[in-house]
Amino acid sequence: MTVWQIIILASIAVLALKLAGYLVPPVLLQRPTPSRIADLLTVALLAALIAVQTLGSGQALTVDARIPAVIVAAGLFAIKTPFIVVVLVAALVAAGLRALT
Repeated sequence: MTVWQIIILASIAVLALKLAGYLVPPVLLQRPTPSRIADLLTVALLAALIAVQTLGSGQALTVDARIPAVIVAAGLFAIKTPFIVVVLVAALVAAGLRALT
């Protein structure tokens, strides 16, 4: 199987999964438990993605300038700083730490 065949099959599978989501009755999704699970699952998946992208390097954990930059970004988000400022400050922190090493 070529890479393009795998990509096409994966695309079809994702489309089928998305279409299957439309078949779920709205009453089921309006119950408190599924709604809460969906909200928490979204946050957990995003946190896992951030952790993997920040700490991962192939199969190993990497401790570098990204960790302080993410911590600074989280602190700025906690005090409700505008997004563009958070991105710029975090980038400057990472660049500054990389320049020091």
